[in-house]
Amino acid sequence: MNSDTSISRLPTALSVNLNKVALVRNTRHLGIPSVLRAAELCLQAGARGITVHPRPDERHIRLQDVFDLGALLQDWPDREFNIEGNPFHNLMNIARDVRDRGLPLHQLTLVPDSEGQFTSDHGWQFPLDAARLTSAVAEGKAMGARVSLFMDPDPVAMAAAKAVGADRVELYTEPFAAAWHGADRSAQLERYTQAAHAAMVAGLGVNAGHDLNRENLTGFLQAVPGVSEVSIGHALIADALEMGYAATIAEYNQCIARAFA
Repeated sequence: MNSDTSISRLPTALSVNLNKVALVRNTRHLGIPSVLRAAELCLQAGARGITVHPRPDERHIRLQDVFDLGALLQDWPDREFNIEGNPFHNLMNIARDVRDRGLPLHQLTLVPDSEGQFTSDHGWQFPLDAARLTSAVAEGKAMGARVSLFMDPDPVAMAAAKAVGADRVELYTEPFAAAWHGADRSAQLERYTQAAHAAMVAGLGVNAGHDLNRENLTGFLQAVPGVSEVSIGHALIADALEMGYAATIAEYNQCIARAFA
């Protein structure tokens, strides 16, 4: 185990989503690339957490991966395990299994994706989803997990997210990433800035994720206040194919550090 105090002092934690490693592995029956080895290398390089999003069809992360990663993270007590998913599909059953095995369950991120959805592409809607989310949030917190809701950058919705008991929101950042090279970059950043501010006023922590990368991460964190964690998968794993895990994690942590320099 390697704990870098300079990394741990960064205001924003980097959590690595390993779904794409599992997706490649699942195309053959050889067990490679190893999701567990990828997690170990990322943690050794300074990732502050591991994220997985196990979907019901197990097209990437499988149930056994969740258990194996939880066991690995027992050896990294200063790092976090974030499990994402739809609480009305398979997420809560997985969380119960993790808890019953005595494995770490630091954060549950509740995401409103459909079973066959290509990737997460929208946040929870209020007041539409409020009633059914209240019990799911309460159950997650009763398991000892921090509960985060995947949300669009709508300042008005932040108080509603707090009202159902959430601890944090994860701002869905694909619209920001899509606008990075466009004329509406500033307008998109303002949306996220206002949403993050509203979340903090409501008493929520702020996470962010989806299509963040080495090019746009620093600018996002410079503009958007109070981001405690970024969860990054697709771009980071793509970078790791060319640069290796160690150099990639170091570069993403440098992007975070530059935002607060």
